[in-house]
Amino acid sequence: MKVKIKFFAMLRERAGAGEITKEIREGMTVGELWRVLRRDYPRLAPVEMRLLYAVNQDYVAADYVLKEQDEVVFVPPVSGG
Repeated sequence: MKVKIKFFAMLRERAGAGEITKEIREGMTVGELWRVLRRDYPRLAPVEMRLLYAVNQDYVAADYVLKEQDEVVFVPPVSGG
């Protein structure tokens, strides 16, 4: 099954793309997808920060099970002042 993945901020720079489509196995969780992406995109591997995950514009936990055509967004922490 396929999902659309969006990267923001430093993740976009490290992945080299703002958006990709990825074939994943049924039953994969958002956390598992992040581990796969860190393997497939080595520049993401050093990212050990706590990310926020959103699926179809709703924030979800790492154990959220993905479905066909979901839109997954990985949001790094932001700081500002």
